[in-house]
Amino acid sequence: MFVAIVLFVLAGLAEIGGGYLVWLWLREDKPMIYGMLGGLLLVLYGIIPTLQQFPNFGRVYAAYGGIFVVLAVLWGWGIDRKVPDSYDWMGMLLCLAGVAVMLWAPRQ
Repeated sequence: MFVAIVLFVLAGLAEIGGGYLVWLWLREDKPMIYGMLGGLLLVLYGIIPTLQQFPNFGRVYAAYGGIFVVLAVLWGWGIDRKVPDSYDWMGMLLCLAGVAVMLWAPRQ
């Protein structure tokens, strides 16, 4: 379970970080190297989930979506200084509960 969570977090950081670097390059006139590094992180984002041990692609990506929501809110808090409100926290908890059900609920 620990490895799965670490892989989801790494994928999320690669996706958000890559998108952020591309954003900085195109929207805030940063040097092209930002866009190139962002593109590399986005490629890594595509690779990292393949290291998951879950057999179902759709389930892995659906569960990752819940992790992404949490990481995106935390990124906004840390980078953009947008403090999450009580609804953000509630939404993040609901997303994490959904992830847990999708990945670790007993199945036949």
